[in-house]
Amino acid sequence: MARAGIYKSEVVRARSKLLATGVYPSIDAVRIELGNTGSKATIHRYLKEIEEEQGGGTGTKVSVSEAIQDLVGRLASGLHEEADARVTEATSKHAAVVQGLNQTITALKSESDSALTALQHTKLELAQEQQAHGRTAAELREEQLERTKLAQEVSGLRERLIKEDEHQKSLEDKHKQARESLEHFRQAAKEQREQEHRKHDQEVQYLQSELRNINQALTQKQQETTHAHQECTRLLGELAHTQAGLHAASEEMRTLKEKNASLVHAKTQAEEFGRQLVQLQATITALDEAKTQALARAEGAAEDKRRLELDLAAAQATLDAQKSITEAIVQRFSGTGSGEHKQKPGFQEQLSLPETKMSENP
Repeated sequence: MARAGIYKSEVVRARSKLLATGVYPSIDAVRIELGNTGSKATIHRYLKEIEEEQGGGTGTKVSVSEAIQDLVGRLASGLHEEADARVTEATSKHAAVVQGLNQTITALKSESDSALTALQHTKLELAQEQQAHGRTAAELREEQLERTKLAQEVSGLRERLIKEDEHQKSLEDKHKQARESLEHFRQAAKEQREQEHRKHDQEVQYLQSELRNINQALTQKQQETTHAHQECTRLLGELAHTQAGLHAASEEMRTLKEKNASLVHAKTQAEEFGRQLVQLQATITALDEAKTQALARAEGAAEDKRRLELDLAAAQATLDAQKSITEAIVQRFSGTGSGEHKQKPGFQEQLSLPETKMSENP
């Protein structure tokens, strides 16, 4: 690397050495002899002082040539300094632009990775929601099948109740015959049996009307009722228990021919049957509530699915836009770098042009 300054004594020694070898001590020759050190303006000033001290023996022609060379040297030095300043400024700006673009690309890559992560998470949630929806749909189908089975059981129960009504009518006829055969008992006992029988008839009629109301309610709500498998199992058990109660009541009614006390037992069985019917109605109400909750869960799952699909579409659109912006910035950065790389050699060739002409001029 060249030194920042030179001394007059060094210029004197270089000039003397050139004159001794028969070479004209021009500014460029002296600078080359000094090892390309020092500015041409300083060398020209020192040479001019040396010539003045030695009396200007080189003549007017040499002084004019040196003045021209000095002017050319100063112009070349100024051009070099200006070119160095411009190259330094352009390099700084280019480095700042490259750094900014690199930061932008890094930020965009980070955002793209975040968007991809969010998209994968959204896809996973969507798959889980779809699986949950599938399980809900399967449960709904199972509940519908169970509801169909329950409807069939209710229909069978309705037929059995009709048969029990017919059987009860026949029992009433038999009871009338038994009552006629028992006229020899005391009149008080006969009146008591008649009151108990009328009360039993009223209770049976009330139970029959309640059964008709329940059947009508079941007919109206067959398309809306859904319930869990455990509820169905419990309902079937209750129906079996009710049927067993009806059978027990029938058995008790047959014994009216033998014992008057069987009427009291039949009354107790009828009351138990009424309580079972109330429990059956409560079970049906619980099933309606379970169906409403299942439908609400199904609607919520469908709404969540639609919302996730919208979020997925928005995330995909954002990812596509970020990819397009990243590709455009990379292409722009590639084009800018190649253009500046091509421009720099031509500028250096222009700067080296004055030195070439100076070296060709003796």
